[in-house]
Amino acid sequence: MFTGIIETLGIIKDLIQENDNLHITVSSAITNELKIDQSVAHNGVCLTVVAIHNDEYTVTAIKETILKTNLGEWNSGDLINLERAMKLGDRLDGHIVQGHVDQVGICKSIEEANGSWYYTFEYDKNLANITIEKGSITVNGVSLTVVNSKEDEFSVAIIPYTYEHTNFKKIKIGTKINLEFDVVGKYVARLNALR
Repeated sequence: MFTGIIETLGIIKDLIQENDNLHITVSSAITNELKIDQSVAHNGVCLTVVAIHNDEYTVTAIKETILKTNLGEWNSGDLINLERAMKLGDRLDGHIVQGHVDQVGICKSIEEANGSWYYTFEYDKNLANITIEKGSITVNGVSLTVVNSKEDEFSVAIIPYTYEHTNFKKIKIGTKINLEFDVVGKYVARLNALR
């Protein structure tokens, strides 16, 4: 379980394909605090630490994860958002995030707004995911509030702190991003579909 509050950025150091699996080596400021078997969200994708060496650690993604996320777009040198699993008893500063990406979206537009930015993302409405105005959404692991909610797109407002401390500064029009829709909204949509 995560909160969508990014702890730090990591740099992808190596990507090694082995059969259907992808081994991803990351360098980060939190590596020395990690341990084998620990869950870490990488751009919102929950992956397990399988090896640690100096300031780098390795996680492995299976084919299913690669197909349902933007991992297939990653390259050495890319910045990724990192968050360790929340501790019981901690404040929930973001919202409840599972680390299970629902689908990949695409950045449609970026608008500067006098010191902040509005990012608009498109997603496939046929996958039955929904957003609601002022509801929660996770974009590349970042907990955000939805504005301009539509059937197949939404916007988020990014303040300078979030821009500087996440990989939002690397998102351009056409960039594929990981989306995890609000867990409560997913249950409500599922219950409505069963009626």
